Amino acid sequence: MKKVSILLILLLSWKTFFAQIDTTQQTRYISRSTMYGAGFTNILDTYLSPLEYTGVDFRISRENFKMTNLWDGNVSAQSFLQVNFSYTENKPATSTALSGLANWNYALHYQFPITDNLTILTGGLSDMNFGFIYNLRNSNNPASAKAYINLAASAMLIYRFKIKNYPMTIRYQANLPFMGVMFSPNYQQSYYEIFTLSNYRNVIKFTSLHNQPAVRHFLSLDVPIKYSRIRFSYLWDVQQAHVNSIKTHTYSHIFMVGYVKTIYKIKSKDSQPSVY
Repeated sequence: MKKVSILLILLLSWKTFFAQIDTTQQTRYISRSTMYGAGFTNILDTYLSPLEYTGVDFRISRENFKMTNLWDGNVSAQSFLQVNFSYTENKPATSTALSGLANWNYALHYQFPITDNLTILTGGLSDMNFGFIYNLRNSNNPASAKAYINLAASAMLIYRFKIKNYPMTIRYQANLPFMGVMFSPNYQQSYYEIFTLSNYRNVIKFTSLHNQPAVRHFLSLDVPIKYSRIRFSYLWDVQQAHVNSIKTHTYSHIFMVGYVKTIYKIKSKDSQPSVY
């Protein structure tokens, strides 16, 4: 429990501390994107069923991206929220499962300009996830709650190029959780026991790479249209865990499209050119 308490303090203080950063003087821009998409997902939760469920995943995301005044204005702040809903069936087509998850990240990246067109970013983020899986066939324990919070390492690559006179931007990002906490019932333990009988023993577990190997990959292409940009993106989302003798995974391949707008831009003597 000591590890869990320390991690919770770190996670709660992360956003609180950096929310107080004054970004006004060094900010060159704030970009905001909204994306909509769908794709394929594969879900397993042995608390509900030993079978994998596959089907369609619908997803919406919202991102804010801006520069801060940290380290001479070389650090960017990223807030990323995505919500998904999935409709899946098992292989024999005897049962259906519905699932949903809300994921929110707050990240800080230090930017390393490699060339005029290429920038590499590295940093860390807080990763919060809350959702559910509901099995329409189960009468006993038909649902499984999802709640886990992580600290993650994050890296990003941004490359700008032109096709004729049209500037394009490619971005790749990978987020790798390395420590966190997860809510999970014990194997065959009902939610009635947890929330009515107050049997909370071992339902909050410390997680790391040994029991929660996960990664999120983002690849996007921005195409300018007048004062906005159209963004085409692909998300490979790998979430898996083995906690309290329960195995879970969600493997998703999502294709999304949306728009990006620059909210404002400040020019000053010491401003550096925007890198994204």
